Amino acid sequence: MPPEPVDAYPRTVPPAGIDDTRARKGTGEQPRTSPAFAVLAVVQATLIFTITLIAVPLPDIGREFGLSPADLVLVNAAYGLPFSGLLLFGGRLADRYNGRRMLVTGLAVFALASATAGFAPGFEALVAVRFAQGVGAALTAPAAIAMLRTLYPEPAAFGRAMASWGGVSVLGAAIGTVTSGAITTWVSWRWMFAVPVLVAVLALAVARRLLPSGSAGTSLPRPGLDPAGALLATLGISVGSYGLIVSGDHPWTSPAVLVPLTVGIVLLGAFFAVERRAGQPLLPPGFIREPSRVLGLAGILLASAGTGVVTFLLSLYLQQEHHWTPLATAGAFIPFTVALIATSRAAGALVGRYGAARVTTAGLLIGATGLALLAGIGPGTAFAPGLLPGLVLLPAGTSLVFSGSAVLSTAGVPPHQTGLAGGVMNTAMELGPTVGLAALMSVAATQADTVTGYAWAFSTAAAAYLTAALAALILDRRSAPAPTRRPS
Repeated sequence: MPPEPVDAYPRTVPPAGIDDTRARKGTGEQPRTSPAFAVLAVVQATLIFTITLIAVPLPDIGREFGLSPADLVLVNAAYGLPFSGLLLFGGRLADRYNGRRMLVTGLAVFALASATAGFAPGFEALVAVRFAQGVGAALTAPAAIAMLRTLYPEPAAFGRAMASWGGVSVLGAAIGTVTSGAITTWVSWRWMFAVPVLVAVLALAVARRLLPSGSAGTSLPRPGLDPAGALLATLGISVGSYGLIVSGDHPWTSPAVLVPLTVGIVLLGAFFAVERRAGQPLLPPGFIREPSRVLGLAGILLASAGTGVVTFLLSLYLQQEHHWTPLATAGAFIPFTVALIATSRAAGALVGRYGAARVTTAGLLIGATGLALLAGIGPGTAFAPGLLPGLVLLPAGTSLVFSGSAVLSTAGVPPHQTGLAGGVMNTAMELGPTVGLAALMSVAATQADTVTGYAWAFSTAAAAYLTAALAALILDRRSAPAPTRRPS
């Protein structure tokens, strides 16, 4: 079956998040799409918010528990490792056992772990509950996209929903950075975990009333679990990601980096070998080969990598070079967040009018411009004239990339594989900051001066965005229908 068109969808479909009661009048369907979409979007934003909420207060946590730099790396990574590693299996569970059931299960685990994290008595306990948070998030994220497909069963409506969905995750990351700085300044860092607890509990309270119990494609036989593939994928992604994370504190040639990277690559190689022979593979071999899906996943990875690296490096720059407080540093990202919100509100309509590939291309070009401006950073660069333009253009561009890429990543996916598509898309989103930070920090390390290294990292990221934009432009032109001739 050929994939659904991804360059546009009928403009008669109401935008995601807007109640289409009049369009469905007389169908017997309850007009619950708007509040249901809002609940799912807040949940998704909170899952990403929980990654970044611990970044700013890490020094305070280290002082309270007497942690080494390596311990802080583990505290920071403990949530993301199971989150990224288990997403493929979480997608399979959503496709097999019903999207709402897995969403509720994941949220329950996430809420319990988040509540426990606020009372963690020490380092080991905090790492353990952060890990449990990641497990709950990995069950929740693909189930949320499976529920979107149930709410928007028509391909065009689902495409519009995904265009709106694309900007939700990066917004959660930005809000996490701002919020964590404020909370750390005014109260204990432990209160940060109240936000995910509150969101998860509220979502659980309204899930049964707002979300349908069935999943799209439930008339088809339930897919198998593929336990061998799930184990290899989870371990390969998690172990390999850990190797990338510790590369920030150890040389690439050190055993601390080489061993987990090598083990991760071997496990992923075994995973793909097993999938070729599996009767019901966790990741069908041809699933990610479709060109538009490749572009969508690459766009999500680059957008999440760019925003993650900029947030990390500029937080360090402002606090270490300009001696800003955590609260002032968090405030510096308010324009970043405002630009995300403003652009994401328009992104869905732009995708519907100009097509997902063109919006993704435009976003990559705008993001590349923002990164190029940030590449002019120096030891005495003032915030407003030197950093602010890039901090506005980059989120504007990445918001467009996320929206267009979310449509490209999920277009043409059969309803019974929507959870899989959500798992793959979220895996790219989670791996982006890990891969991007490891690669760009290696670039930065080639320079003796720290700030000059930051500039080189931003320049390299801008070049990657431009390269992806060129690839997107080529794909868009190749997929465009040939002009028809008028009869003579």
